[in-house]
Amino acid sequence: MLKKVKASEAVGMVLGYDITEVVPGKRKGPALRKGHRIREEDVEVLLRTGNDYVWVIEPEEGELHEDEGAMRLARAAAGEGLEVIPGREGRAMIRTTARGLLKVQRELVDLINLRGELVLSTLHDNTPCEEGTLVAIARIIPLMIREAEIRWAEGVLSHGRALHLKPYRRRKVGAVVTGNEVYYGRIPDAFDDKVRPKLQHYGAELSGKVVVPDDPQLIAEAITSLLDRGADLIIATGGLSVDPGDVTPEGIRLTGAEIINYGSPVLPGAMFLYAILGEADILGLPACVYYNPRTIFDLVLPRVMAGERPSREEIRRLGYGGLCLNCAECRFPVCPFGRV
Repeated sequence: MLKKVKASEAVGMVLGYDITEVVPGKRKGPALRKGHRIREEDVEVLLRTGNDYVWVIEPEEGELHEDEGAMRLARAAAGEGLEVIPGREGRAMIRTTARGLLKVQRELVDLINLRGELVLSTLHDNTPCEEGTLVAIARIIPLMIREAEIRWAEGVLSHGRALHLKPYRRRKVGAVVTGNEVYYGRIPDAFDDKVRPKLQHYGAELSGKVVVPDDPQLIAEAITSLLDRGADLIIATGGLSVDPGDVTPEGIRLTGAEIINYGSPVLPGAMFLYAILGEADILGLPACVYYNPRTIFDLVLPRVMAGERPSREEIRRLGYGGLCLNCAECRFPVCPFGRV
């Protein structure tokens, strides 16, 4: 319902109509809009526009203003590593408080949005984020909403985490560069130029690097040696295709590692290998990482750095959205590659 009050006494109340301001020769338009919560500095605007009295919206019993509803919805949706910041026009923003991997439970997000008067707009699941990244906005559609709707949403979101952030771990990386052509100096080793910067971006420490020929026993020994020196993430590059001289998968098997998946539906990255050995992860990277700016490595590395271990099914499902377009200007991860 609408209530008439003095402008000087309207601070904190909700404006019930648009306030029009006319500036001769310049413009005519709204100075304050309906639904705006009046602030101290708005009183001067009201008086200047001839509004000594204003109509304000007085919530009926069981109703909430859109701003309060949005804040409650956002707080219910935001989990660990996220903060809620008030917005305008019935919005509340959810931002990250650290670097990490955004996790989104789509089923909960869909449940909220199918309700009708509630909006929860998010980034994709598994999006790598910097500190302060805007990852979601909660919004209320009507100006006033029944509190029962918000309580329903809070109840739904209390059973799971719609959004949370997994911080990256400080991992020690052991690199095994394979290939006779590199070992014998026929071509230069490109690991430090192409692979190492991506590891550093996620805070990984390169604890050692070994260059070995195409010999499965030597590959296995190099991996074991790096693990013994404290590495908990092994990056093995090259030697993963079906050529007779490519023996990296065999070398990884000789360590006793469990190969979770060999081959992927992501392009570039079809010959990717993922294995685990005790507490360590092993990523077998095909040669495409040396000449393609973005590959399956960019999709899996953030998850591994956040402590996740993708299953075979999860890797196989990456084919949907797994085609990199090799754009002239790469904007990954703000692009379709790897997004489902």
